[in-house]
Parts: sequence; structure tokens; C-alpha cells
Amino acid sequence: MNRLLILAYDFPPYVSVGGLRPFAWYKYLKEYGVEPIVVTRQWENKYGSELDYIAPSESSDTIVEKTDCGTIIRTPYKPNLANRIMLKYGNTKFVLLRKLVSAFYEFAQFLFFVGPKSGLYSGAKKYLKDNHVDAILATGEPFILFKYASALSKRHNTPWIADYRDPWVQNANRSQFMGRWNAFFERRFMANAAAMTTVSDFFKKKIGENIPLPTTYIIPNGYNPDAIRAVENIKQSDDCLRFAFVGTIYNWHPLESVLRCFSEFSKNPIAPKFELNFYGVNNAEEVGKLVNVKFANLKSHVSIYGRIPNNELLKTLAKHNVMLLFNYYSFMGTKIYDYVGLKRQILFCYSDDADALKLKKRYYPLDELSGISNHLQEDLIRETNSGVIVKDSSQLPSVLNDLYAEFQQNGFITCNSQNIEQYSRRHGAKMLADIVKNLA
Repeated sequence: MNRLLILAYDFPPYVSVGGLRPFAWYKYLKEYGVEPIVVTRQWENKYGSELDYIAPSESSDTIVEKTDCGTIIRTPYKPNLANRIMLKYGNTKFVLLRKLVSAFYEFAQFLFFVGPKSGLYSGAKKYLKDNHVDAILATGEPFILFKYASALSKRHNTPWIADYRDPWVQNANRSQFMGRWNAFFERRFMANAAAMTTVSDFFKKKIGENIPLPTTYIIPNGYNPDAIRAVENIKQSDDCLRFAFVGTIYNWHPLESVLRCFSEFSKNPIAPKFELNFYGVNNAEEVGKLVNVKFANLKSHVSIYGRIPNNELLKTLAKHNVMLLFNYYSFMGTKIYDYVGLKRQILFCYSDDADALKLKKRYYPLDELSGISNHLQEDLIRETNSGVIVKDSSQLPSVLNDLYAEFQQNGFITCNSQNIEQYSRRHGAKMLADIVKNLA
């Protein structure tokens, strides 16, 4: 059996969509002849918020877990000064000092093996001292893991694979200087990569704008088939029409427009019984404030919940009737796969809304590419027959009324999705296993 060392910073029990991809590899690779050894950090999930990302580990020792799936090496984590200050005083105190300390480590980590993430390098280095692997994979971000994989590859003469969940240097939200800094190190670290994996052709082309691409494979994200199977018998709510949104809300998302339409819907003379529930959003305070200030009539309809581990989240989502999804344009995101796997109707907002396109022009972080689809989510929804694509805010109120009429009549919302098996993360693990075997 081939052996693959995986460097994955985000990994369960940390609640992060970025951790689901390497976790699926850990869970399914062995079925296809590859034994995974995952090097990650210790996660505690004490806060249920972004503070979990910087909280110290309880143990100062490396913890090794061996299961039938493979091995997990959990390295200790010690927050830097900036993070310790934030944990103690909150995010409003000593802001300048925290920024200076964070900036130091942001730059220094690429020059030296320092910083809060360097424990993964130490843990992998120690493991490889006494153990052989056939390949090394680093999944980013954080992209500093590419430095570690590149160095370990040279030291042990072992091929390494760069897994891009997102492009590295092309993010328009980064400063121009940081873009050049990152671009230099991306070219340097990727020079000895044996292969590259990423989630779409769009990302492949964007990444290729900065580096000569090694042999590249597309491994899309997907849903966890075991987790979906565990909730497939959970029935939809029949007492109240429940909408759910999961994950990050970006500046280009037409949140206010959608809330305005739900506000109009709530004023319908039939007094519809519905809920709009947000799970694990990044800006809970802003969403709550928007509802309280501009759409007070939604207070009794909107609820906001913290982060929940994926398996538990799916149990909750399965009780909902409709899944709200914002347009990601040229990239797919990850939540759409869970929506599809759950076989719940997707409410896609929007395909061609004037105000949403203004937000996109102002905030969208990636330039589109000719010859590459800029409506990947719409393509998937149509291919799988898994939702309704709302053109703009003028259409959404009637769609909401139609959904409610169906719910009143049937007590559920029909979703006749099809051909979804190809989006299972088990299928992605098989693709990765084939890549590793070709390298070995």
C-alpha cells in the first residue's frame, strides 16, 4: 500500500469547510490503496467562533492517533503575542500592536521556520525521520504549508503535491506588496512540486498566471457520503417553511436585497409561517444589526447560530425545506455540495441582478477568464435538477410565494435531484489515490 503524508492545517474537530477536503482523504484513501498520514494541529473548539483559530492547545505534546483509516499527528499550538492579546482583551484593544506582530510573522514565516504554523513542519520532519512515505501533499491555504512540503520533499527525495483549495496570489483583497511577496515565494516553492491539484479549471488557469504549472489534476470538492447517508431518513419540517444559509457571507453577496424580499414576503396577508436560519456565518453581528435596523419585521423569522461540526450541521439542515445559496460566479464554493447531497431544494440568488452585479464589480476578488464558465453553480444546479435559479430581486418574491404554496399543499418542498453521486468526496479520494500511485 502506498503511503501519503498530508499537511493540513484546517482539520476536524476544527469547524471549517477547508478541513472537510483533507478529512475526506483521510477517511477514504485507504479504500483505494493509499494509507494517509495527516499532520495537523491540535484544535479545541472552546469558543465556537473565530477565536478557536488562535486558541492554544491543551497539550504541549504531539498527539498521535492511529485508526483503521490511517494516522493523525496533532501537533501542539502556541499562539503568538498578537493572538494572546486578542484572546485576553478582545479584538478592539491594542490593534496596532497586534497588526505589527502579525505582520512580522506573516513575512518571517517565509524566510525562517517560525510562527504558529511551524509546528506542522516540526511534526512532519520528526515523523519522516523514522518513517517512509511515497508522496507528500500540502493543502492550502495556509500556503506556508507549501514551503514545508517543498523543504521536506528536498530533504527526503520524496515527490510532493500542491493542493490549491483557492488561488494564492490572485486574491484582489491582498495588498499589492503582499501580492508580489507571495508571488515570489509561490514560484520558489512550486519549482519542485511533482504535481498540483485544485478544484476547478478556473482556479487552474488563475494559478497558472503566476507559475509554470506542473502536471495538474482537477479534484472538485463534494459532500461526505457517509454523513449524508446518516441523515437521509430525517424528514423536512412540516409545521413551518424553513430556509437555511450556511457559511461565509461575502461583500459581493446581495444579502440586503434578499432580506428585503423576505421582509416583503412576511407582510403577505396570509401571514406565512417561515424561518430564515443562518449557520456559522462570519459576520453574525452585522447580519443581526441589518435585520434589527432595516427589517425589524423579520426579527421573529430570522435566527443566527454559531459554528457546528459538519455531521451535526447536516442533521439540522436535513430538517429544513430550502437552502439559500448566493452566487459565487466563477467558482463553486463548498456548501453547494452539502445542499445537493441533502436533496433539499436550492434557492439560488441571483443569476442576473443589477444591484448584485454592482456589488460584484466592487468586491469580487478574482477577474473572470474567457473560455471558462462564470456561472459554475448554475451549471451544477441545472445538471442535477437541484434548485430554482432566481434571476433578480424582482423575481424572488414570487418564487417565495410559490414555495410557500407548495409547502402548504404538500407539507414539504420537492427536490428531484439526479446524477449527484459524482460529487461524493469518496470519488475525489479515488482520484487522489490514482495520482499518488502514478507518482510512487
